[in-house]
Amino acid sequence: MTKSKFGFLKDIRFWIFIFFIIRLYGITDAPLEHSHNWRQCTGLMVSRNFLEIDNNILYPRVDDNYGYSGIVGMEFPIMNYIVYLISKVFGFTWWYGRILNLIITSIGIFYFFKIIEKFFDKKIAFYSTLVLLSSIWFVFARKFMPDTFSLSITIISLWYGFLFLEKGKLIHWGIFFILTFLGIMSKIPAIFLLSLYIIPIVKEKKINLRRKIIFSFSFIPTILAVWFWYFYWNPHLSNEYHLWYNSGRSLSEGFYELTNNLNKVAERFYFDGLKSYIGLLTIFLGIFFMIKLLDKLAWAAILILTSVFFIYMIKSGYFFYHHDYYIIPYVPVMALIAGYGISKINAKLRFFLIALVIIESLLNQQHDLTNKLETYRLNLEVISDSISSKSDLIAVNGKGNPQELFLSHRKGWTLSNENIIDTVTLRNIKEKGCKFIYINKHECNDKLPKGFNKVFENEDYIIFSINQ
Repeated sequence: MTKSKFGFLKDIRFWIFIFFIIRLYGITDAPLEHSHNWRQCTGLMVSRNFLEIDNNILYPRVDDNYGYSGIVGMEFPIMNYIVYLISKVFGFTWWYGRILNLIITSIGIFYFFKIIEKFFDKKIAFYSTLVLLSSIWFVFARKFMPDTFSLSITIISLWYGFLFLEKGKLIHWGIFFILTFLGIMSKIPAIFLLSLYIIPIVKEKKINLRRKIIFSFSFIPTILAVWFWYFYWNPHLSNEYHLWYNSGRSLSEGFYELTNNLNKVAERFYFDGLKSYIGLLTIFLGIFFMIKLLDKLAWAAILILTSVFFIYMIKSGYFFYHHDYYIIPYVPVMALIAGYGISKINAKLRFFLIALVIIESLLNQQHDLTNKLETYRLNLEVISDSISSKSDLIAVNGKGNPQELFLSHRKGWTLSNENIIDTVTLRNIKEKGCKFIYINKHECNDKLPKGFNKVFENEDYIIFSINQ
């Protein structure tokens, strides 16, 4: 009776639901989180500009346009466009993208469980999924960023790709094809998961050659689309519309940057991935049991994925160790290794160990469920509307963070504290049409621009008219 009464605790759908509910906390809050609020504001700009300026998906726009059109090279804006479509019906607000990502990522994590269960066993799948739920995916699954979104779609596509190879049904191929396209176009690092198909294509003799050939050729349209968007169209947008685009590093440059910052690179693996030092111990435990049990399938999958991910690391170079979310694509691999190790130990110890991993990880991330005490920024649009029109270009001392441009519902420049008082910089932006300078007094209050008319001041901001 007791076993039946608490049987739901062994159902991974229960835990996915629990983690879904936890992450709803504060999900409708303004984008003032402790980390990556800048990245979410950039995405929100793109969605709002689809709604207000031009809904052509080939020409995404940001608000920090530096006097240009704001058209920018970026990930294929599938998430942003869905938020635009929702906003067209219900009106624009900042939390649609978070809910969208949380739903898609939760579904993707369930398919992660199904794939591990299919190729290993339910116990390994259960613990691997719990580790993934509490990893860095915990907070990024509720951010308006395409990282877990793209990977989750690609994980779902893996399931249907494997089903097509196994059963040959057209419906499975169709779902695989569409989701693979959407997942990888959303963010290119998700492509590394496709290397897993090497195993059934090479190993499985039961799959007829014709099906393998059809399956292999079906990647061509997606690869061509990825090449067009990321290696032709985005550089074209950057050159044509004058905004920066991250095209990655050369292999030699990236390798040099990584090898000269090994401590920071290592931190992405020993802490940032699982957000738990105890989680690192479970990875060592998993490696031990994989060696002891000579699990060829596990080693084949891990070595293939790790090799491809290493190329991605080199191409990322500086960005890999500078931004913690660059480890996100590899975290499912880490979760599999950790879950493998946990599943092989004594049942009581398993419960204790997974509980410690989850608790430590969530404690290390709980701060990101709440916002900074910066609600004064939410008054920016009202303040801006009192002194200017939405078409007026402005400059803010945002330290590279375009958050205040987004919240003011204006376009223009984000400048450092030094540049916003520099006469040459101010002359240049005035020539490009800048009309107002916004000084956040919490960021800079000792040196102010000189020679301009002050049009607004409160305890948080001083605004100068530059159009004189």
